[in-house]
Amino acid sequence: MSLDQETFQLLKSSVQRFVQERLVPAEDSVEEHDEVPEDIVSDMKELGLFGLSIPEEYGGIGLTMAQECEVAYELGHTALAFRSVAGTNIGIGSQGILMDGTPEQKSEYLPRIASGEMIISFALTEPDAGSDAAALKTRAVADGSDYLLTGGKRFITNAPRADAFTLMARTGGPGAGGISAFIVPAKLPGLTLGKPDKKMGQRGTKTCDVNMDEVRVPAANIIGGEPGKGFKTAMKVLDRGRLHLSAVACGMASRILQESIAYAQQRKQFGQRIGDFQLVQAMLADSQAELLAAWALVQSVAQSYDAKPFGAHDPEVSMQASCAKMFATEMVGRVADRGVQVHGGSGYINEYKVERFYRDVRLLRLYEGTTQIQQMVIGKQLMKRDI
Repeated sequence: MSLDQETFQLLKSSVQRFVQERLVPAEDSVEEHDEVPEDIVSDMKELGLFGLSIPEEYGGIGLTMAQECEVAYELGHTALAFRSVAGTNIGIGSQGILMDGTPEQKSEYLPRIASGEMIISFALTEPDAGSDAAALKTRAVADGSDYLLTGGKRFITNAPRADAFTLMARTGGPGAGGISAFIVPAKLPGLTLGKPDKKMGQRGTKTCDVNMDEVRVPAANIIGGEPGKGFKTAMKVLDRGRLHLSAVACGMASRILQESIAYAQQRKQFGQRIGDFQLVQAMLADSQAELLAAWALVQSVAQSYDAKPFGAHDPEVSMQASCAKMFATEMVGRVADRGVQVHGGSGYINEYKVERFYRDVRLLRLYEGTTQIQQMVIGKQLMKRDI
């Protein structure tokens, strides 16, 4: 169920004002202290940003994928750390429960996730299982009415903040069919966190390892109540997450282009604005055209996503989501590179924000499936076509 257009436009306008009046002025503080201020997190909760994708019956706003992408586009106009605080609640942390969870799981967890009372992370990646997610080694061994989880997860977004994890573990044999999805509270005995990762960019975002040594989790915490369905749940969740990130990439490309235009208008060389030189204009033009193309693609695929039954896996839509993620995240990398080039030497100095955005957007081509994984998804689906 979606918001009516008038209500949605009011929400979107509120997000735009919040980005410009609260988040953009706080960007330097986040960069310096590597932390999103708690008062901003509280304001994000009050605005409803933790429950964008969760239906109203569970306390969320209940946006469609297309509407969520529009909001993600606006959030992409500022430091990516702000969106990351709520990102796992909106997407990969909550959506497995929403799509495949039991009624009891939905009623117990989704209202707290939507309000931001509970931060939930998605724990799939392992030291030896990143792109090859079906090769994960974390084991869940049945013990009466519980499972004992042992293993390690790596690069888990919001793990230091998390109250719970949507966590994939192996309950059966090798391959995708042996994987189950668990809801794992963060404070269970035997669950420990590694030290926070020091990253190239995206200061203020929090990632670290999650380690488990015979963590006792009730069998009732298996999402959907049935073992062996976790990999399918994870793949469905990633479709939505990839579209969300595609929209964020477009928003950040728009911000970088704005910064580049502003600099080209005020910076002078040889007695005139550098933006009056045709080669500088060409870089700006290339960025504008690629941004428009990517954003049109994201909006189109989001509409296709909304047209399919909720929670259903549609291989064609999955392929389209991979196209959007691949194109939009590669696009913002090129826009960021041109932004640095337009700024010249100043673009390499952290006084100008294109330097940090250049580092920040590099991660978008890696998480929730690298560009090369998207190419594999697209290629395999194309080879199934009857031409």
